[in-house]
Amino acid sequence: MRREDLDDVIPAERSERLNRFVNATLAGAALLLIAPILVLIAIAIRLTSRGPIIYAQARVGLDRRWRDTLALRDRRSEDLGGQVFTIFKFRTMRVDAERFSGAVWAQENDPRVTTLGRYLRQFRLDELPQLWNIVRGDMNIVGPRPERPSIVARLREMIPEYRARHRVKPGLTGLAQINQHYDQNLDDVRGKIRWDLEYIRTQSLWLDIMIMLKTVPSVLLKFRGW
Repeated sequence: MRREDLDDVIPAERSERLNRFVNATLAGAALLLIAPILVLIAIAIRLTSRGPIIYAQARVGLDRRWRDTLALRDRRSEDLGGQVFTIFKFRTMRVDAERFSGAVWAQENDPRVTTLGRYLRQFRLDELPQLWNIVRGDMNIVGPRPERPSIVARLREMIPEYRARHRVKPGLTGLAQINQHYDQNLDDVRGKIRWDLEYIRTQSLWLDIMIMLKTVPSVLLKFRGW
């Protein structure tokens, strides 16, 4: 995709307020429903490894600057690719796992992951606290996967179309997540971007429902798309 083609990546029309209400309501209901599971996971993490139960990390979200009509709602003094927010996950890695390596992509059989963390990741249970991010409005249930600012900055330099994926809120699941494995190289990233941009152009309630329904079997079949 050439840089000038990014002007064609325009989010499909949908009511922002209605979409926000639907996402917050579904995520809030899910949190109440699975509260006992969240407590059990928290206890298991506390008993099996040292460190915090919840892992909080900066991620890049929606970029309102790309559209002039929305620019006044974004008060960032520095262009980081989107609004930075704090994402919440159950901790699955050892404490200080990236102290010397810095920010790197997650991978299968990651040596930084604890024994319990491996099982939580396998069935995506470590992602459940992100339902709170959805309630807060940082994320939607469906959308591109949010990345760390350092990784976003690097990929924006190497892949011009990468910035366009921030034209919608990031999501807990998405077309890219259910169709591809972990990123191993830039070709994998480009493949996921194609899925993300396809979602942005065609997003709708029915597409979101389809993606949510496909997420469950993709997790149960251990298809590691996150």
